[in-house]
Amino acid sequence: MKKKRCVILAVIAGAAAVICGGAGIRQYLAEKDAGGSYEELRDAVKTEAPEEPDVSDSPIEIPIDFDALKQRNPDAYAWITVPGTPIDYPILQSPDDNSYYLTHTIDHEEKTEGAIYTENYNSTDFEDPNTLIYGHDMRNGTMFRSLLEYQDREFFDKNREIIIYTPDAIRHYKIFAAYPYDNRHILLSFDFSDKSVYRQYLENIFSIRDMNAYIDTSVEVDTDDKIITLSTCYGAQREMRYLIQAVLTDTEQ
Repeated sequence: MKKKRCVILAVIAGAAAVICGGAGIRQYLAEKDAGGSYEELRDAVKTEAPEEPDVSDSPIEIPIDFDALKQRNPDAYAWITVPGTPIDYPILQSPDDNSYYLTHTIDHEEKTEGAIYTENYNSTDFEDPNTLIYGHDMRNGTMFRSLLEYQDREFFDKNREIIIYTPDAIRHYKIFAAYPYDNRHILLSFDFSDKSVYRQYLENIFSIRDMNAYIDTSVEVDTDDKIITLSTCYGAQREMRYLIQAVLTDTEQ
């Protein structure tokens, strides 16, 4: 009887291993080709950015065809590029479902990679004190996976710029912080419209002394500044996120 029970348990364990293995294979296959549709999108809507800023009085050249982008999906309102990384994607925001682009691409396909997106707690003009931008860390290196490269100090020091394009402006940001954080909802946890709250929030960032964090204390950020926070998963630690934060330094219009 005891031997029979051991056999049954072994069969159950084997079946569980097969199921888990199958789930792992499905996850791998889903992530292996993640982000492929965005490569085609770049070819369709991106043009070459000018090598040098236009100092004349003529309007700036936005290297994104936002008309074509919005025909693809009206929820696309900006484009983010992080030089030195593969991050080069549209930013979307659903007006009524903050979790939609967690699991849907710009073409409304339900896929693991989802999209790069913000929630409707933020405006779409980047005038909020802190704009949260979310993206998955796909194993094939797409979406926000390369944010995890900022755990390397040399990489952090060499790749400090973020560019955000909107139909009327080019915004340049300088990265000042990269660190793991808990999974609290930042925009619901802090009232950034209250300058005393915002000030304390910034002070807490600059006081971080985590061995896994890089904070450039030489960068001045105060409550009149606009920052962006790029957020992605932190490996297998479901209760953690990895954040990259940058302050607006220049706006071309």
